[in-house]
Amino acid sequence: MLDTQRDTMLETAGQSQGTHERCAWCEAELGAQARRPRGRVHCERCGAYTTSPWPDAQTLDEAYGGAYRPSAGRFSGPGDRLLELTRARLAARIDEIAPAGGVLDVGAGPGALVRALRRRGRAALGLERSDVAAAHGEMPGPEDAKSGPLVIDAELADVRGTWAAVVFWHSLEHLPRPRAALTEAAAHLAPGGILAVAVPNAASLQASVFGDDWLHLDLPRHLTHAPAATLIEALRQLGLRVERVSYWRGGQVMIGWLHGLVGALPGHPSLYDALRRPEARWQQMGGGRRAGILLAATLLAPVAAVMSVVEVAMHRGGSIYVEARK
Repeated sequence: MLDTQRDTMLETAGQSQGTHERCAWCEAELGAQARRPRGRVHCERCGAYTTSPWPDAQTLDEAYGGAYRPSAGRFSGPGDRLLELTRARLAARIDEIAPAGGVLDVGAGPGALVRALRRRGRAALGLERSDVAAAHGEMPGPEDAKSGPLVIDAELADVRGTWAAVVFWHSLEHLPRPRAALTEAAAHLAPGGILAVAVPNAASLQASVFGDDWLHLDLPRHLTHAPAATLIEALRQLGLRVERVSYWRGGQVMIGWLHGLVGALPGHPSLYDALRRPEARWQQMGGGRRAGILLAATLLAPVAAVMSVVEVAMHRGGSIYVEARK
């Protein structure tokens, strides 16, 4: 998202809501002494950041509307197809490690992961905001999730039954009470069930380098910004056994570096906008400017690749993916 639009949204939220005085992750009180980088406030107790000012419903509706996820897709060229392929790969992984039963995808978007799981014969269901989801009557359980709507407009609290796996693929950071969502998800897991979580890593090397301009802050949509250690500790406190931690599988590593490097050039061009379809851009751009941005990204790609390898080797990747078993 462009800095100008992001700052306008945060200013609007601040006028109506003021500063968020509790950590959205651990609910600790955040006093005047808390560290407050732009658009967020740090919690010394758990290490997470909370978006501040806290956005109201209108601000969030605007942030998720229009260009965020147009019906024709978000990315130009093969971008959306590549996303489908990555979800198919994730589906294969979940199908391999989870016990028999249904899979619940929290924050499913248009349902790419759910489609991939159903193609593999898995019962699967997605939960998402109403703009891309079907309305529901009685909440379906895992036994009903082999057919019918891929994605429904429902909250995790509405879910019934036990599930072989619950997935938060870059959705936990969008929830107002992420720690409570993990607790609810764990309660819905069958014995031996898997909780799979991917989030941006607020302790990543790229987050430190790019600071307030880090792509994966994504204010105000991302309400919390958790370091890897904070997420892992929360899963262990729920009594889950952490079986895998990856600083690469969570995706969005190299694009974070590329966007930041391109954005540091004169004029602060937005690579993320250049990669998106015209109707999905926060700021329209001519063909010549877009071509220049993509050329710059191509030239900077070797640097981004090296930095991605370095931060993954340091266990400070731009995102973290965790598998935890009940």
